[in-house]
Formats: sequence, structure tokens, C-alpha cells
Amino acid sequence: MTPLENPLAVISDVHGNRWALEVVLEDIQRRGIRNVVNLGDSLYGPLDPAGTAQILIGLDIPSVRGNEDRIIVEPENGLEPSPTLRYVKDALDPRHLQWLSSLPLTRTAHADYCLCHGTLARDDEYFLEDVQEAGVSLKTSNRLMAQMESAQQSVLLCGHSHAPRTVYLPDGKLIVNPGSVGLSAYTDDAPLPHAMEVGSPHARYAVVSRCEVGWNVEHIALSYDWQSAAATAQANGRPDWARWLQTGRASLD
Repeated sequence: MTPLENPLAVISDVHGNRWALEVVLEDIQRRGIRNVVNLGDSLYGPLDPAGTAQILIGLDIPSVRGNEDRIIVEPENGLEPSPTLRYVKDALDPRHLQWLSSLPLTRTAHADYCLCHGTLARDDEYFLEDVQEAGVSLKTSNRLMAQMESAQQSVLLCGHSHAPRTVYLPDGKLIVNPGSVGLSAYTDDAPLPHAMEVGSPHARYAVVSRCEVGWNVEHIALSYDWQSAAATAQANGRPDWARWLQTGRASLD
């Protein structure tokens, strides 16, 4: 595998938002970028999981699994799925499920890039963020370098938090979270109750490229038809998702 000299487009956390994905892919094509990777959590959500799956499978790009990809295909073990999870499962056909099941936890792309959704060990942990009772903060450089010890690549690409970030480490390595294509805010109870929000409903992705002295990272935010996405979420019983999609905020405050 030889290093990639051309720009790399990085998408993550589409969450079944076909409207946002289509606009992001159009922008990538307009820029003439031929290489794209996907960091997972692709289909889960009260939106258009099947339509999103068709697009992503057709792209045939390096992808990893997210925690909410895993819950779609893991055994139910007698537990009743949430209404949203049942909606997603009912919408997907065997080919979509086979694709999800085939996704690895981590992978290398184009020699220089290590891909994961959460961390290198788990798909449901934040790589960059630390969640405490006082709120969400950026982990220290020492903690991040320790998390990256098993990665030989120069750049680590991660998702899960939906928060666009570029973090440069003292050892010269780079960590990039492109943000979320399809869901710009949410609340969660694990590991502690917290909210993640970016403050606007735009679809987000990142472009990473080599330069003479290291790496350039461009974080991109695009308008799309978030009203249609929100209306679909509302119709599928998720007014919280509808609010997140329309505002990029996790609460009404």
C-alpha cells in the first residue's frame, strides 16, 4: 500500500440521512476528490436507512463499523428493540445487513491513515473527548498519544462524537474527526448524561491532504434540505431528532 498524495474526503456518522449524504457527495465530486473513507454509524436513525445503504454500498469505499451499525446486526437475545431500531431493521434488506456485518472495527487506508469510529479498541468510546459530570472536554495530549500507541499511521481518523476536530500531537501525529454528515446534535446517557452539539444543522465532512510541511485539514459545512430530514424524523416518532436536525442544538434552551 503506497501513501496517498491526493486529497482524502472523510465522512462519518451519516445516520441514515440521505439528504445530507447526497449533498456531501456532490461537493466531493465538485472538488474532484476521488478518494473517500467512511467512519461508521451509517444507517441508524428515523430517516432513510435503506436509501443511505444503497448509496454507500454503491460507493465501495473503505469503511469501518460504528456502535450503532453494530446494534443493527447483533443478536437481540430476547430484548425488544427500541422503536427506532425496529424501524431501521424493518427498512433494510439482507444485502444491507450483510454489508454492515462485514465492516471491521478498524482498518488502514492508503498507508497513512488509520480509521476507527470510536477508539482503536471500542466502537462506543470517544477518542478525543472526555465526559465528566462537569461536561465534555478534550483529552490531554499524553492520553491521546497513549491511545494511539498501536497505530503506526501518521493520521488517525475517528468519528462518534459528531464534533469536528483536528488535534495535533507532540509526536507529530494528527487526529481528525470530520464531524457528522447527518446529525449535528444529540444527547446520550453513556458514560454519563451529556449533550453534543455543533450549533448549526449543516452537513459536515473533512478533507485531509499532504503538504510540504505536514498535513492540511479542511472542515466543511454544507447546507442541505434539513427540513425534509426533520419532517421524516418527526413522522417516525422522533421529535428530538427533528429538533437536532433543524437546529444543531441538543436542547431547547
